[in-house]
Amino acid sequence: MIADILVLACLAVGTFFNALGIVGLLRFPDVYTRMHATTKMTTFGSVFTALAVIIYGGASYLGSTDPQYVILSVHTLIAAVALAFTNALGSHAIARGAHRSGIKPTPAVVDRLEEVQP
Repeated sequence: MIADILVLACLAVGTFFNALGIVGLLRFPDVYTRMHATTKMTTFGSVFTALAVIIYGGASYLGSTDPQYVILSVHTLIAAVALAFTNALGSHAIARGAHRSGIKPTPAVVDRLEEVQP
């Protein structure tokens, strides 16, 4: 019962972060801010979904002692750790490539003092 609530909570948090990432991908103005949104979406959304699978596997193993649930949980943990590392490295490489190719970020601050120079 408690495991089911934790699984649903983790899935809800993962879905929430994925939805926020989609909104950021559609609404943000340039490659850098879009990449920020999608990186957070992938990291947090996938990690919380993986955590739900790990909790489900652990609770199912305690209920039946079938080793397939341990294998499921271990494989999901390995995938989540690999995703957390490769997601950060991949987004850094994409941002560096965009910067080196000359893509400028959209200015987010309007500086009115530059217009009033004597």
